[in-house]
Amino acid sequence: MHFLYNIGVRLYGLAILIASIFNLKAKKWIAGRKKWASQLPKTENKRVIWFHCASLGEFDQGLPLMAKLKTEDPDCFLVVTFFSPSGFEHYQKREHNADFVCYLPLDTRSNAKQFIQHFAPTHSFFVKYEFWGNYILAAKKNGSKIFNVSGLFRPKQRFFKWYGAFFRTILKQFDHLFVQNEASEALLKSIGIENVTITGDSRFDRVIENRDKVKDNELIQRFKGEDQLIIIGSSWPADETLLFAWMNTSDQKILIAPHQVDDKHIAQIESGISRSVQRYSQLSADSTIDFEVLILDTIGQLASAYKYGTIAYVGGGFSGSLHNILEPAVFGLPVIFGPSHKRFPEAQAFIDGGFGFSVESRTQFEMAFDEILTDLELISLKERTFVESNAGASEKIFLAVEW
Repeated sequence: MHFLYNIGVRLYGLAILIASIFNLKAKKWIAGRKKWASQLPKTENKRVIWFHCASLGEFDQGLPLMAKLKTEDPDCFLVVTFFSPSGFEHYQKREHNADFVCYLPLDTRSNAKQFIQHFAPTHSFFVKYEFWGNYILAAKKNGSKIFNVSGLFRPKQRFFKWYGAFFRTILKQFDHLFVQNEASEALLKSIGIENVTITGDSRFDRVIENRDKVKDNELIQRFKGEDQLIIIGSSWPADETLLFAWMNTSDQKILIAPHQVDDKHIAQIESGISRSVQRYSQLSADSTIDFEVLILDTIGQLASAYKYGTIAYVGGGFSGSLHNILEPAVFGLPVIFGPSHKRFPEAQAFIDGGFGFSVESRTQFEMAFDEILTDLELISLKERTFVESNAGASEKIFLAVEW
């Protein structure tokens, strides 16, 4: 099975190489890994700890633990690898403690052996998911302790299928798996993995940390004034299509921060809005604030912008790629989102708690919006309490790991 896995990895790399001819993301994936070995820093006589993150969301999950490590051992050398360009290109917008960041080279035996032997990490952390077999086997062989941070497992994953023997072997290399919920623990134990602890989702720690450090944004503050501000965060075209009619008839001030901020997409949003609208990037400190809809056409400011919001609609819920609903929740914003959220257990927890609302149509959106406004203060309080009560995953993991 390992042989077939290696063939699959090679074919995957070839597919991305072909796709890079016409796909920009694939092109960045290939370009970011060229001559990777020559770019590695020297780490002799340093204690190296390695975190692998698929993308920016997983990086956020790992950040509180990284910060704790650096506080306890300032001399440790933190290596962070990303699989996706969306993580690698934007991680610098986060306050972080990483000493070296790069793309994870394709998971071939030779790449894994060279990478692991170069860094010789004492501890290797795979955040949430993406369990690359050759890297895990090479790290284990080299003496690294291996951990999963904020793991989230589902029955449809290959570990739990009849053909998943090799992938189950990979999971059994882990010294410990720190998972988000009871369902994940039960699934792992069903395949004989007992070294599991439920510690929750470390993103709660991250959003609380962000809330406590968030800086004022004078432009957004002036735009909001004394009014309520509805924030549409990380929206995709399907979300925007759902909301255009409501936005055009509402008297609320609206900040919309699309997931894609290229000029073509921003122009499409502008064409769908009949009210006065302004791009954030075109404002200056002395700009006149006389518009009703603000488009946040920049990257990295949405999490802080939620500070000024009253209610949030978070995008991605029509494609099964729901964005981070904890970011607005930490500021007490009740959250509305689309119907495809099964992969995100926090969404169902929000619904059960009465501060999350799943909608499929404009009518359902307006009903949810009106329901929130009738009891906004109580819903917001319940939400803040929920977020605070789920904090502490990073501290639990730190205390449980043998350093």
